[in-house]
Amino acid sequence: SLPPHMAGCCYGQQQPLAPASMDKPSSGSVTFAVLGYGCCSSLLLILNKLAVHMLPAPSFVLLAQVTCSWVAVKICGVLGIIEVDELECGKLRSFFAVSAAFLASIFSNIKILQYANVETFIVFRAATPCVIGIADYIFLGRELPNARSTLSIIALVIGSVLYVLTDAGFVVTGYIWVCIWFIIFCFDQLYIKYAITAVKMNSNWGRVYYTNMWACCILLLMTLYLEPQTLVSMSWSYANVGALVLSCAIGTAMSYFAFLCRAAVSATSFTVIGNVCKIITVLINITIWDKHASPRGIICLLACLVAAGAYQQSPLRATERAPEIAIEEVE
Repeated sequence: SLPPHMAGCCYGQQQPLAPASMDKPSSGSVTFAVLGYGCCSSLLLILNKLAVHMLPAPSFVLLAQVTCSWVAVKICGVLGIIEVDELECGKLRSFFAVSAAFLASIFSNIKILQYANVETFIVFRAATPCVIGIADYIFLGRELPNARSTLSIIALVIGSVLYVLTDAGFVVTGYIWVCIWFIIFCFDQLYIKYAITAVKMNSNWGRVYYTNMWACCILLLMTLYLEPQTLVSMSWSYANVGALVLSCAIGTAMSYFAFLCRAAVSATSFTVIGNVCKIITVLINITIWDKHASPRGIICLLACLVAAGAYQQSPLRATERAPEIAIEEVE
């Protein structure tokens, strides 16, 4: 069920919310969340690309990943290793839309990997803070990006574009999926940030459990409808099974760290962190697959890293901080 101050409110309303928890995350917990998310995000893109290449069934690959996530979380909860929220009808209803948004984002992402190159994806990924920074102000009660952050975002976009123009050609096939992903991702960053503050959960693992279980149900139907012939005719080997298992393991960790990082930083900061992860992914990809960027391309990558590091998270507006202080005083 929703907190008392959310009674009668709908997710579509443009109303900033005070965080469900009034405790400001410590610098150590924020660092842990960001590093964990960064490592998983950087590796998962490559592993997903490898898995889809060996198993040309993206719905099935995602189904295996989300199933492993919610099953692993539930088992750990039953064993008492972690705290996991029990299933409740109210929470299930609230998290269905969260799961749908989450699933739409990762599904369109993996379709991009199937049809387009990584560099093209990065250009669109780098452009999202320009939209989310404004939306953060409108919907989530934060200040507009300051001059330093604005210059950081502009430099990040320019650096990413120059990298693509220098080191890779645009792939026309799959651009429809890129555009679909861009729209979904911008909505996803704001909506999930909104939802995790609106639905009270006992632990972060509860969010992982609910989101991935709903996604599993949807993906099962998608797999049965879209990919039955592909799975029947597929030739299984140690290589493709290993790629799938490894992607599932990193995907499980990604589910936890993504929610943890969303709760610790603003939606725009989360987006910029993701951009840095994609740049690191390109560097790893070049090393693993022996694809060498030109010196100018490497300079562009370094410029993007510097620009992302210069970004400053926008604080909550004074009108949004006041209610939080009042609530703390009453409690």
